[in-house]
Amino acid sequence: MTPATMLALVFDGEPRVVEKATPEPPPGEALIRVTRAGICSTDRELVRGYMGFTGTLGHEFVGVVERADDAPEWLGRRVVGEINCVCGLCAHCRAGRPHHCTQRTVLGIQQRDGAFAQFTTLPIANLHAVPDSLDDDAAVFTEPVAAAFRILEQIDITPETRVAVLGDGKLGQLIARVLQTRTGQLVAVGRQAWKRALLEAAGIATASSEDDLPRDFDVVVEATGAPDGLARALSLVRCEGTVVLKTTVAEATPINLSLPVVVDEVTILGSRCGPFPPALTALTNGTVDPRPLITHRCSLGDGVAALEQATRKDALKVLLDMPS
Repeated sequence: MTPATMLALVFDGEPRVVEKATPEPPPGEALIRVTRAGICSTDRELVRGYMGFTGTLGHEFVGVVERADDAPEWLGRRVVGEINCVCGLCAHCRAGRPHHCTQRTVLGIQQRDGAFAQFTTLPIANLHAVPDSLDDDAAVFTEPVAAAFRILEQIDITPETRVAVLGDGKLGQLIARVLQTRTGQLVAVGRQAWKRALLEAAGIATASSEDDLPRDFDVVVEATGAPDGLARALSLVRCEGTVVLKTTVAEATPINLSLPVVVDEVTILGSRCGPFPPALTALTNGTVDPRPLITHRCSLGDGVAALEQATRKDALKVLLDMPS
């Protein structure tokens, strides 16, 4: 029997672990017992004021369907879930752009309680079954790996495309691993030697943020998590090249775009959520293995300390284990 209350890591001006009512899934949605969740840089930015969010944090998770009144075939299945919950009726939804739905809520980010809790709810249409051979430690990375695959939906990357990935944090690491499957002309640029070593262990060429790199990259992916990341990306992309922006930060990013963008005809491309099927395939067959990025594990009850741990220089991915 599902308990009436649960533990959750919420943000209401400050992060706190509280006991709150277990959510009741509305029609068309499933109740999911969360088994593991991952702390993302976006979660840290939400605590700093990004999006003005209040509620239960968390959007990277793996869990088991506890209730699915409208789709009982999902009961008991291990799942991950797409985070954008859409109306299906607006112009974007009808045009095949549901992740830009004007009425969307976003798990743990925008007007929808998230997955840093013992239970969460999502539309059944958002669920993806996790193969039995894929363990929870890898499956919990499905959402950010999908975000990396979004880049391959947006631009054509060939074996000859010269790509720089800026940022050796969680998302930069995953983006480099995904893009490595398409091009042999990839360099990942980061500040910390031990994080660059993880990339090198995966067969990815690296450079230090202090290195003097040529301005000749066809594509520069900005995943630094820093307000000045765009300026650095523009200093490396060639004329008529493309900068892909992945960073979400609470601070404003002032920059003069006239010379580096207008005159050099650089394309700036925002990139957000991505497709789950190729992410699950890559995780299952081992093409992308994110588990070396796990540096810390905490219980949900220690969630506030886990958020703090995720900001430290010795941390990459911090996982939250949920009490049964």
